[in-house]
Amino acid sequence: MEQIYTIPINEAFEKGMESGTCDCPICKLFDKLERKEVEMALGPSMMEPSTRMITNEKGFCSEHFDMLVAQNNSLSLALVLESHLNTLKEKMDGNFLTNLFGGKTRNHLKASRSAHQTCFICERLEPHYNRMIENTVLLYAYDSQFKVKFRAQKYFCLPHYQMMIEYAKKKLDKQKYSDFFEDISAVEKKYFDKIIKDVSWYCKKFDYRYDSEPWYDSKDAVERAIRFLSGGVAPDKK
Repeated sequence: MEQIYTIPINEAFEKGMESGTCDCPICKLFDKLERKEVEMALGPSMMEPSTRMITNEKGFCSEHFDMLVAQNNSLSLALVLESHLNTLKEKMDGNFLTNLFGGKTRNHLKASRSAHQTCFICERLEPHYNRMIENTVLLYAYDSQFKVKFRAQKYFCLPHYQMMIEYAKKKLDKQKYSDFFEDISAVEKKYFDKIIKDVSWYCKKFDYRYDSEPWYDSKDAVERAIRFLSGGVAPDKK
């Protein structure tokens, strides 16, 4: 079943089987795609009129603004901001007729709301993100080799765990869904038990009675627990 759109999924799940790797494979996939989109937003396509019109209109969310700043491409970012700010100001100022008939406040609110509720990168990522979930579930259902990789994952973050179960319940037949749920919940339960144990041991290490005891796997337990609960990739593994 290996096709162009399944290759990245297989690669992420193969990586997830490696010793020392502990990230949700869906988070890894999304992180890779997101970083490409961020790089693209300040790359050559930034100067294309069609792209510039959309970035002027949509802007970026705070998270993606932070990622754009981290690109260390200040001139490109400044050029994007210059045209986005001018477009936003025009929208907030409105025109003579709008202001004449008392629409200035409404115009201001609508424009300012859109400035922080829309994001060029988020909207480009959304359809790809949904396909990642769908294709992962379908690979599990129809590719026996992928099923082995799936079962060997360290964990799935809870948001992606939920999304995959919801999609599988809607799209798979009864038997395939039953198999899927059994396998994904087994992966999740095993890691749930481990992360609870690691966080508990981390807490104990602050008690003088455990001072001479080894840390075992608990030194990064807090960070791993957060990634398990809300998603994300370890900084040194991006």
